[in-house]
Amino acid sequence: MKSRTAILCSVVLLSACAVRESNKEKAYVIAYNVHIPDTTKSDYDIFVMKMDGSDKRNIINNPDVAWTYAAFSDTLLFVSDRDTCYRCFFLYKADADGNNPKKISDLQLEDSWMSTRKNGEEIVVAGRIGKKIRHQLFIINKGTGLFSQVTNDTTARHGDPCFSPDGKRIVFSYKRNKRDRASHEELYLMNEDGSEMMQLTHYPEENPSAGEFGYRAGAAKWHPAENFISYVSLQDGRHSIFAVTPDGKRQWKLTDNEFGEGWHDWSSDGKWLVFNRSDWKETQYHIALMNWKTKELKQLTDTSYKAQQAPVFIEK
Repeated sequence: MKSRTAILCSVVLLSACAVRESNKEKAYVIAYNVHIPDTTKSDYDIFVMKMDGSDKRNIINNPDVAWTYAAFSDTLLFVSDRDTCYRCFFLYKADADGNNPKKISDLQLEDSWMSTRKNGEEIVVAGRIGKKIRHQLFIINKGTGLFSQVTNDTTARHGDPCFSPDGKRIVFSYKRNKRDRASHEELYLMNEDGSEMMQLTHYPEENPSAGEFGYRAGAAKWHPAENFISYVSLQDGRHSIFAVTPDGKRQWKLTDNEFGEGWHDWSSDGKWLVFNRSDWKETQYHIALMNWKTKELKQLTDTSYKAQQAPVFIEK
């Protein structure tokens, strides 16, 4: 039988190990989407790179339109039109090296961001059923491929859904009448079952960019540790990243750099922000990484490709 002293020492050692483990920095790689010049149709592949921009690799190498919109832990989620008609998207998964790509569900998807909850087992997406049910939100079970419909307003356009950190609410881009060209989308928030929908953002109609093509409010991401939602909006001649609190009472410009900024992702610990940025005319896209605490910013890509966009973090 162990002595009391030995038992206490063991407890202390285990506690110390637990502290070291909890303080261990998470390791990430960044996946992003690249347009590959093609003579027949659009060819998009998914690349990965380390956090310092090294070891860039094409992990898809398929003549489809493949685009990643989310990742959970070391699993990459992407849409693809492989084995079907051009830009008829379905949901696939693969590991961080692109190995073992597998179709998740038979639900056809819209071209939209998505999000996960319950340790990556459930995915909220914008999908469609046939020609009549378009731009609605669904929740897909990653294991079975089964899905349930959350919204049922076919007059409206729902897109870019993102779960709250606790998985109980969904923020999304919403256009009340998708056929009304004079109207535009705003961010809305609702419960996971579609109830209690409320408007979050209010685009400044006096803004010089109000009449131009581009996001008014879209590609929302919920910060995993702080109480705000980031999103993309075209204002003052360029796309930038803005933020809003979940009650909609405060809205502000999150980043203010000389470039246009857009699609982005937060690391799961909330310490890093990765996004694509470009010149104002959006002729060259790069991937940039920001240390959220220090605001130190680094460009990770070069001009090998013009369109390098929509990065997401994968844990390694």
